[in-house]
Parts: sequence; C-alpha cells; structure tokens
Amino acid sequence: MSRDSPPLSTLLPPLICGTATFNNQYNPDPYAIPTTAIVHEALALGVRAFDTSPYYGPAEDLLGAALDTPFVRQNFPRRDYFLLTKVGRISSNVFDYSASWIRHSVQRSLERLHTDYLDVVYCHDVEFVSPDEVSTAVMELRRIRAETGAIKYVGISGYPVNPLCELAEMILDKTGEPLDIVMSYANFTLQNTQLASVALPRLRAAGVDVVPNASVLGMGLLRRKGVPIGAQGDFHPSPEKLRAAIQAASDWSDAQDIPDPRIEKVAMRWAFENWMREGASVGARGDPASGIPWTRETMDPSGGTKLGVSVMGVSNTEELHETMRVWRSILAGLDDGEKTAVASGRGANDHAWSLKRQKEVQLLATGIRTVLGEWVDYTWPSPTPGFVNQRFAPANPAPLPTPVASPTRCENKP
Repeated sequence: MSRDSPPLSTLLPPLICGTATFNNQYNPDPYAIPTTAIVHEALALGVRAFDTSPYYGPAEDLLGAALDTPFVRQNFPRRDYFLLTKVGRISSNVFDYSASWIRHSVQRSLERLHTDYLDVVYCHDVEFVSPDEVSTAVMELRRIRAETGAIKYVGISGYPVNPLCELAEMILDKTGEPLDIVMSYANFTLQNTQLASVALPRLRAAGVDVVPNASVLGMGLLRRKGVPIGAQGDFHPSPEKLRAAIQAASDWSDAQDIPDPRIEKVAMRWAFENWMREGASVGARGDPASGIPWTRETMDPSGGTKLGVSVMGVSNTEELHETMRVWRSILAGLDDGEKTAVASGRGANDHAWSLKRQKEVQLLATGIRTVLGEWVDYTWPSPTPGFVNQRFAPANPAPLPTPVASPTRCENKP
C-alpha cells in the first residue's frame, strides 16, 4: 500500500478554507449562508484548499455544488485546488470506523464533491474510538489509495493532542509509514497552545508531514459576543467559568488604547501569525494566497520556505475578505514580506504596517492571557466521561408487558 506521491508539504497551501460553518451547529440555517459566493470569492482571492466532512451536515453537498459550476470549471481546473474531507464520524454520538463504512463514506464524498479523487482524507475525531478502530480505518484508506487512486494522502484529526500523538506513534510503529497529516482544532489559540508545546515535538518524531491548526477562535469561544448559537443551540463544550474569563479578557482588551482591540481580531491574527512560524517545521509550501500569481509546478512560494498551515472558517463574504486582509498583512510582515507586498500590488508600506500591527497584537495577547490566568492551556474533556458509541451500543430490550392479573374464582360458580 505504498504511495508514489510527493510529500504533502510540498504541495498543500498554508491557508485552508474550512466548511464547518456550512452547518447548523454554527448557523441557524446553513442553506441561507452564501456558500457558493464564499467558495467562488475564496478561489478568486487565491485560496486553493477546502476542508469539509460528512459530519458537518450539508457542508459536503454545499461545497460540491459551489465547485460544480461553470465559473469554477472554466477558471480553476481540479488539479489546482485541494479537497480535504473526513470519515468515521456520523453524528455527535455515532462513529463507524469499519472498512465497509470507510469505503462507503469515501465513495459518497466523491459523489457529493463531484470529483474523481480526494487530496486528503482524515479519520474524524479519533479520540472517540479505540486505537484498533483507527488502525483499521487508516489501513483501509491506504488500501483505497493504492487500489484506486481516489485518495492521495491519509491522516487523522481530533481535539485532545495526547491521543493524536499516541495514534500517530502507533501508526508509524505498526505500519512503518507515518501519517501524512494530523489536524487538531482549538489547540493553538490565545487561550490554549498545547498543539505547539505538547504535540509538535511528538508529531515530528512520529514522522508526520503536515500539522494544520484549525479553529483559531476555539470554536467561536474567543469572541466579544460569546460562543456561536446555531440551530442546535449552545453546543460549545467550554465551562461557564472559562466563558466568564474570556469575557473578562475581552472587556480588558476593549479598554486598551490600541486600534481594533476586539478579542476575535487579536485572536485570529495572533494564531495565524504565530502558527505560521511555530508550525513551519510541519507546514507546507503550496500557494500562500498572497495575491502573487501562482504556478504550482515550481512548488516555490514567495520566500521559498514552509509556512505553518491554518484553517479559517467564515460564514459570509465579508468575514472572508476580513480574514484574507489579515492573512495577507501577516505575509507582508515576514522577512521577505516587503517584496511580497510589492509584487502583489499592495505596496511597501504594507510591510511596515504589518510589523507595527504585529507589536500591537502581541501586547494585547500578553494582556489577554494574563487576564485568563489559570484558564490558559485549559482543555475540555473529549469525549465526555461515560461516552458510548451508539453505532454499536446494545439496544435496550423493550420491557415485557405486565401480565394481566389472573381472574379470581367466583365461589358461586361450580
């Protein structure tokens, strides 16, 4: 089941557009989100990778519909963008990592996304199942890769970093082939940096090529107005005391005499900028969406170095444009950023402004983390204690009917 593809890090872009927001967890009605406009505008702005999952409600269908349009077909050949999806998680408490389900899920994703191949397939939220189940799923994905070419790269994703490290080490030890990619979410943010402090050394040692950082706002926790409330209500697993600490930190930041001190703006830029550097050893060299015309064959982005990979999530085109403005400003602040800013048409002043904003954000970030105090690097349990995978849970037998009381004998009858 060996592969002949070049390392994923030589091709994958360092900025990925996530589609978890195309779901009723984050939004009341995902069909009301301008998903096609978001995808088209992202492509026009230079974004060349999209992350999705069958678990994200209609996200795969919505992404597939946006890509299966004349605009995309005429301007963006399939080989010029990356599709990353997942297998194994069916709902909040249902998981199936069996070989038969993995094959079914991959085929369904191919159909929904209107493609002949998937660039990356993750085993989704691996902490909810046993190591043996993860091993079975990874081996099946690699078998599909070898037999059909419908998958190019294989990885795992989840929240707690220790299980991700243990599983990456297990896969290397068991198969002799490291995972191509391991993604964690909400673990390199203003509030929690365990992806760097705990996971990074172990994942590198396990030979993992790329480690994307997803959910830089901690699933919407790091926002002035609090966690997002979609059609599913308050889904966020954070405790109330952590939320209160985030609100206190947000209030502190708002009171500072620094331009745009909103906690979500600080958190987004801080995570993108710091992971771009700290995650570079497990980063990627694909199209950085800098605004400079790109030729993938060179595999040589501006600066020629790997950048830590981040996943962004947006719910409208305004959020997309704001995120891209921040991302490109960060690129302009790199060592060769002035050249990048000039080549992309934004001018040399963008480099100086980026360096100034970098200092402002660092000041705010330091203060925010001071206010958070004991909640820095806190992680919520995943899964919660007592979790049972309902896919294979024994059905509770229906209670036996209560017997009808035996009739009493009538003494007057013979």
